[in-house]
Order: sequence, then C-alpha cells, then structure tokens
Amino acid sequence: MPQTSVVFSGILGPGGSGQVQPGMGERGSGAGDLIFQDGRLVSGSLEALMEHLVPTVDYYPDATPPLTSPALAMRAMPPAGWAFSATRSPHSSAGLHPAGLWVVLGHKRTFIFTFLLTSRVFMPPHDLLARVGQICLEQRQQLEPGPEKAKLKSFSAKIVQLLKEWTEAFPYDFQDEKALGELKAIAYRVTQCDEENGTVKKAITQMIQSLLLSLAARSQLQELREKLRPPAVDKGPVLKAKPPAAQKDILGVCCDPLVLAQQLTHIELERVSSIHPEDLMQIISHTDSLDNHRVVKKKHRTRMLEFFIDVARECFNIGNFNSMMAIISGMNLSPVARLKKTWSKVKTAKFDVLEHHMDPSSNFCNYRTALQGATQRSQTANSSREKIVIPVFNLFVKDIYFLHKIHTNHLPNGHINFKKFWEISRQIHEFMTWTQVECPFEKDKKIQSYLLTAPIYSEEALFIASFESEGPENHMEKDSWKALRTTLLHRA
Repeated sequence: MPQTSVVFSGILGPGGSGQVQPGMGERGSGAGDLIFQDGRLVSGSLEALMEHLVPTVDYYPDATPPLTSPALAMRAMPPAGWAFSATRSPHSSAGLHPAGLWVVLGHKRTFIFTFLLTSRVFMPPHDLLARVGQICLEQRQQLEPGPEKAKLKSFSAKIVQLLKEWTEAFPYDFQDEKALGELKAIAYRVTQCDEENGTVKKAITQMIQSLLLSLAARSQLQELREKLRPPAVDKGPVLKAKPPAAQKDILGVCCDPLVLAQQLTHIELERVSSIHPEDLMQIISHTDSLDNHRVVKKKHRTRMLEFFIDVARECFNIGNFNSMMAIISGMNLSPVARLKKTWSKVKTAKFDVLEHHMDPSSNFCNYRTALQGATQRSQTANSSREKIVIPVFNLFVKDIYFLHKIHTNHLPNGHINFKKFWEISRQIHEFMTWTQVECPFEKDKKIQSYLLTAPIYSEEALFIASFESEGPENHMEKDSWKALRTTLLHRA
C-alpha cells in the first residue's frame, strides 16, 4: 500500500520548528533532551523519555496544569481534537479494558499510555520496568536525607499511581516472573516510608490483587478458546467419504441474511474485544484439513451465492466491514470464481456494488470513505446499533505497520520520533474504542454454534469440490485436477 506514506507524510513530516524542554533540575542529564512543538512532545532521547515517565515530588506525567512551573505545564500534551468519554468494555471480565482505561483517564493521560505502548519497539517491558525502578531508587535516595517525610510519602504515592496505571492498561506486561518480581521490588522500596496499614501499602496490595485477577482471567479465556477450537481433520478420506444425508449447510440453519449478518457481528465483536493494544504493537514490530465433502446441485450453489451476497450487504449496513470483506474474498477465490455455469444464474448487481466498496485501487479509497462515514455515525450515535464499526482487520494492521516502517524511529539528531508514536497510539486507541461497543443483537446459539464449529476447508479441498461441481474446462484445469487427485490418493 504505497499510498500510505502520502496519507501520513503531512502528519509526521520532520519539518517545523521545535522547542527544547527546559532542564528538569533534579533529573539526570538527559531530562532536558525533549523537543516540543506547539506544546506537544514530538521527540526525545530514550533516556529522556523514560525520565519523563517517572514522577518526582513536584511532577507527575501528563498532570493537569498548572503545576509548579510553566515549563512543567507544557509536558506531553495530546494531539489536538482528541475527545474521550468514560466507557467500560462489555466483554472484559476483570476491570476496564486497556482502551477503556485510557478513555476514563481522559486526554490528559496520553503520554503514559503512548510511551508504555510504543516503548516496546525499543526494549521489552520488563527492561523498561527495571529502568523505572532504578530512576525511582535514585529519586528516593535524594529525598531520604531530608527532614520532610511528607515529600517522601508524596513521591511514593505518585510512583504507586504510575504503576497502577501501567498494570491496568497493560496487565500482560507482568505475566512473566521477571517482570512481576521487578514490580514487587519497586513496590517494596516505595512502601518502606509508609506506616503499617498506611495508604501507600493498601494501594500496592489492591494493585497487585487486581493485576493477578486480570492475568487469571486472560489465562482462563485462553483455555476456554482452546477447548472450543474445532479439531483438525484429515485430508485423506476426501475422495472416499461422503457426509451423512442429515448434515446441514448454512441455509438449513439460517435463511435470513440480516440474522446471519448480526450473528457474524456478534462473533467479530467478541473476538476483537480480546485484542489488546500491545498485541497490535507486536504485530507491526515483527513482522486444515477435510474429512467430508459433497457436491451440491447448481441451483443450490446459485442460491448459496445470492444468500451470501445479501449477508455481505447486511454486514456493510451494520458497519461490519471485516465480515463483508471475508465474504467477498471467499467468493473471489479461484475455486468459487471459476464456477461459470453457477455464476451465470446469479443476479450479480448487488455483488458488483459490494465489490465497488472493496475495490483495492487507490489504496482502498472507496472502503476508507465508507469506514469514515461509519466512524462519524458511531461518534454521534444514540444507539448501540449505530455505534458498531468493525474495520477490515488486515488493512488496519497494514496501515499501522506501514506507518511504523515508513517513518523512522529516530530523527537525525538521535531523538526518538515521538510524533510518529503519537499517531500510532491515536490509531490504536480509535480501534480499541470500537472494540468496546456492546453488540445490540440477540444471540442465536444455534447459528453461532454452526459458524464456530463448521470445518475450515483447505485450498486443495475447495478445488476438489469445485472440479466435481463443474468439471475442468481447459487443458490447464485438466492438468491441475489430475495432479490434485493423484496427490491426494497417494496421501490417503
């Protein structure tokens, strides 16, 4: 998608004058190594950004101004135009969804989220946590000789607040023993100044308990998904076995395109709700078989194609672009597209409209226009139904991947290009808000069960079904069909 660079170049270009952040006094030598434009942090060395993350007695990241000095009030303002509201994920079993947390924290809490999210490009979370612990220790050592215990206690409370925001936004950064051990070590150091059953110790205890609950909830969810995953099937019997006559296809379970589109939306929303911001950063930072088969009559194949065209249209109307794209892509697979006799009986006008919306030319311009319309509808919606936006997931990932790859991590002066990471964070945040919409449609267990347990056919199996439905028409197809049969017979 080469046009992506054009889309973002105006946002992330290196031009424009910047202002150096004034020195931080108690901070290390890298603390003043931050560049701001129009009051917003745009670059800095990694060390300066890490120091910017850690509170002091007089400073907390993204704290609402005014603070103790005009310089501190300039810190890490968010991109203009961001608007947030308090929401809770309907699918989250333990506390706020990470994006939900950010929404609740509001626009003054964006540097913490953005840096914790994107710093993993440069170092693993447990290394960042270790560095935070070192900075905390240095700050504490400066305060301990002083006579005012109140300052030490205030500093400790701010460190606990930072850790609390971290564990709530990214609990899975602490799922390995190393990170959890580092967290407990920092917690132990900051609670030494607190009396028995003091407020700091209580906050630490509650934070760790909530963290362990979040980790346990995710582990249980993963185990449940493994149990529900359909077993793999063997390709061997594909040419020998016929399914029992009682086996149903989708039309035997649901014949209403709108209802099926709604059930697909249920599944999509449940699945995207399990995607976390750090999962998306992981993607952009790194870059089946068959045990039965049957041939159906051309009339039934035609009806099936027209049915799924209607399902795709209903998905489009709902705002479920991911299911819509999946259906259109499935129809354009070679084993389906080659069925000329079947397609000749299909009324394709509606399909042509859908293909126009998903036309890949001009970087999927038509789809992006439709997505923008759905996004605007969602922002002004009065009902959950109008709030649904499920983007084409692989296009969304490609967008943030190219945004990450096209724009450099470091500027010529060695600073981290934080302007780039603001934009990545903004786009991930927008995606995460979409995942928090509660599906307004009534769940149909029968249809859901069919959709979730139906076998996934390999390309080989699809070609077998295709050639047995409509025989090969040219020498190339005849050679392919012969080679495929030979391969599968030997495998069996």
